[in-house]
Amino acid sequence: MISSSDPGPGPGLGLDPSHEGGLMLFRNAARTHGRHPARTGLRAGALAVVVAAALVSCTQASSGGGPDADAARTVDSVENADRAEREAGEAAEAGETAPTAAPSPGPALVRDAFATLQATLNETCTPGAGDCAYFLGRVTRELTELDESMRADTKGPGHFKKPLADMKALFDKLGDDRSEAHLEKRFSEIVGTRDGINAWMQDHPDDYR
Repeated sequence: MISSSDPGPGPGLGLDPSHEGGLMLFRNAARTHGRHPARTGLRAGALAVVVAAALVSCTQASSGGGPDADAARTVDSVENADRAEREAGEAAEAGETAPTAAPSPGPALVRDAFATLQATLNETCTPGAGDCAYFLGRVTRELTELDESMRADTKGPGHFKKPLADMKALFDKLGDDRSEAHLEKRFSEIVGTRDGINAWMQDHPDDYR
């Protein structure tokens, strides 16, 4: 039994007012301690995000990366490809429009060269009359071309040994002088060589007529 002299229970839990004040301080401290770690965690998380973003930005800036750099590289690649295509097209057009040098003709066939020499058989001139420049010049030119054709023939120079020897003897006498006066001095040698080669070619088994 509780005596009337015992103090009654305090308000609330029946604790002494001083005890109740201590309990309130404990609860407040607990609440404060419980909230502080949460705020500290949020601050730490936010700081980590900011640091990570800064590192990414620095990495992209130092390496030239990032969306802007990728876009710039893409534009440069496209422009370089277009430029290379244009240059290739211009080079192709230049190659198509550039005139192609015609190959230098080789010596005429022996039969063709001999045919043009035969065309002079019915022609002649009178030395000193002033009409030998063309005739003797033409015969000498036809003999020179026939000599070149015989030397280039697939049968070889040995196949035309006699006419080649006769023409060499004539060319040695003529030298490089093709003046009318000089050719008139060699009139007999020029006409004689022509007629001798004509006879030899017509008697040849291959019949170059």
